[in-house]
Amino acid sequence: MSDMGIRNSTVAPDHVPPAADRVSRRAHRAGPRRITASGIAVAVLLVAACWAPFELAPFHTFQLSLAMVYAVALLGLNLLVGHTGQISLGHGAFFAIGAYTAAVMMDRWDTPYPVTLPAAAAVAFVLGLGLGIPALRLRGLYLALVTLAIAIFLVPLLKRFESVTGGSMGLTLDKPRPPGWSGLAEDQWLYFLALALTAVSYLLVGGLLRSRVGRALHAVRDNEVAAEVMGVRPAFYKTLAFAWGAMLAGAAGCVYIWVIGYVSPDSFTLTLSITLLAGLVVGGLGGQWGPLLGGLFVMYVPSFAQDVNQAAPGVIFGLLIIAVMYLAPNGLAGLVGRAAHWLGYRVRKGKTHAH
Repeated sequence: MSDMGIRNSTVAPDHVPPAADRVSRRAHRAGPRRITASGIAVAVLLVAACWAPFELAPFHTFQLSLAMVYAVALLGLNLLVGHTGQISLGHGAFFAIGAYTAAVMMDRWDTPYPVTLPAAAAVAFVLGLGLGIPALRLRGLYLALVTLAIAIFLVPLLKRFESVTGGSMGLTLDKPRPPGWSGLAEDQWLYFLALALTAVSYLLVGGLLRSRVGRALHAVRDNEVAAEVMGVRPAFYKTLAFAWGAMLAGAAGCVYIWVIGYVSPDSFTLTLSITLLAGLVVGGLGGQWGPLLGGLFVMYVPSFAQDVNQAAPGVIFGLLIIAVMYLAPNGLAGLVGRAAHWLGYRVRKGKTHAH
């Protein structure tokens, strides 16, 4: 091809259509603003989270610690359900596996509690990987039934090995004590351990989703056949998502028994798995704020339902889920996003009228 042909086939920067140029400039300007707004929101949330245990009563600090533990478990479930498109009704089983791994290590072998966290996460990861491989042949409701079966048979299994798990009576554990240099009370120290786990988990999952792996997970979720055509291995990424979700649930279960100081099979019934899935859907599937809002929902709403009607708390809990789904089909995170969008629109409109 001649030089003239090359010049004619190349679009110079100053020949970009005006509309496309305006859209590009607008996107370039909007990007930093969105990042800055998100960064400010995260910074404010972290400051409030660090301030909370010094102002709240010990019981409320304890509740917030559990809410963050549930948020970490939901972060793993969101990775599997929200970002990969798989259905799991047995996430509470991996939560229990992490809790019992840490509890047995602390009670039977007197293991230092910092060592129990990576051990619980590793055991849950390996079991999640092992269960994820045979589950690859299933999808949809069939996969949901398999994970449901895991949640159902785990409780009788834990009760059967009484010499290790304590049976129906469970295990009572010493809670991690705050170091002398911290100057913190026990509830405050446990709160900051839960906060640290939540922050690290969010950083890890956020980095994962921004990487090539995250794009592959989203491709599998959106269209598995198209993803395979593009060179993505759906079986490989679905198995890893299952294992990563189990790992986060196991880590959350470990910190759960640090905060509670007690573990028993009846704490990990099928109801826990259903409540976790409901909390994630209510919080918002596939979003970064969904697990956090879902953790608050899982912690506070059942207690609220119990206070409203002690005879039938499940009825109140179910009605609240229906109400939230009716008012916010995309979850509480979507409702907050729409409220922020509406507020920003009103502010911009007010500035326009002012000029």
